[in-house]
Amino acid sequence: MSYSIAEAARRSGLSIDTLRYYERIKLLEPPARDAAGRRAYSDADLTWLGFLTKLRLTGMPIKSMREYAALRRHGVASAGRRKAILVEQRQSVADRITELQACLDVLDYKIDNYDQVERKLHGHAPAMEEISA
Repeated sequence: MSYSIAEAARRSGLSIDTLRYYERIKLLEPPARDAAGRRAYSDADLTWLGFLTKLRLTGMPIKSMREYAALRRHGVASAGRRKAILVEQRQSVADRITELQACLDVLDYKIDNYDQVERKLHGHAPAMEEISA
């Protein structure tokens, strides 16, 4: 199956400009061309774009993504370094999750406190603390 750049953009959730940018910075191999010379993205290209999108969502810097993409072109010989890049990024994601969980805990605490305050205002229960923030 092959997809035009517009269809690849739609399916990947990336813009046409982003697809061209990824190609220009060598995150994405230049796709095949159709008879008219237009880009023709494959299912494999879309799978790779999905993976790149996940890497970006993890906060991986473009520099690291470029290193990973370059290593990928070397096949299994580069598996160790590619794994190391992913392990490092995984730790970064785990650290962020821990930070976000702490933030979520604070928000939950404050929401619960406001529930108590609202109940007190309506005469149902004492407040946990005075509203201070």
